[in-house]
Amino acid sequence: MQSDILELDRFDRAILTTLAEDGRVSITELARRIGLSKSPTQARLRRLEELGAIRGYRAILDPIRLGLDHVAFVEVRLTDTREDALAAFNAAVAGIPEIEQAHLIAGNFDYLLKVRTSDMRSYRQVLADRISTLPHIASTSTYVAMQAVKEIGLSDVT
Repeated sequence: MQSDILELDRFDRAILTTLAEDGRVSITELARRIGLSKSPTQARLRRLEELGAIRGYRAILDPIRLGLDHVAFVEVRLTDTREDALAAFNAAVAGIPEIEQAHLIAGNFDYLLKVRTSDMRSYRQVLADRISTLPHIASTSTYVAMQAVKEIGLSDVT
C-alpha cells in the first residue's frame, strides 16, 4: 500500500460522500447525517482538509445553461516526449481556459484533452489559435461529443 493513501473509517467516508453530494451542508446537518455529534465531526472534517482528502469547496457550474454545450475530445501527438517537453506542454495547456481536462495517455497518442466551447466555430478558433500552437505539437485528432451520458456536476444529461 502506498504511504500517500489515507486510511479512512466509515465516518470519514460518510463525511466525504456527503460533502461530494452537498458541499454547502452545515456542520450540524453533516454531523446528523453521519451519526456523530458536532465537535467530533468538525475535528474529522478539519483533519480531512489538512490531510488533503478535501482539496477545496466550489460551485459546480452548469456549462449547458452557460452556453458552453459543445464538447470535443482532442487526441494530441507530440514531437518530443522528454520531461522538459512534457512540462512545457503542461504549462501551456494550463493557460487555455477552454481546455477542461488534459490527461497524459499511455497509448497511440500522448495527451487527451477535453475542450468545451459554445459551438463548432468557437472550437475551430480555439484549435487553430491555441491548441495547434502549443509546444511540441505534431498532430491532433478531434472527436465531437454528441451527448453527455454521465458527467459529474450535470444531473440532467438527457
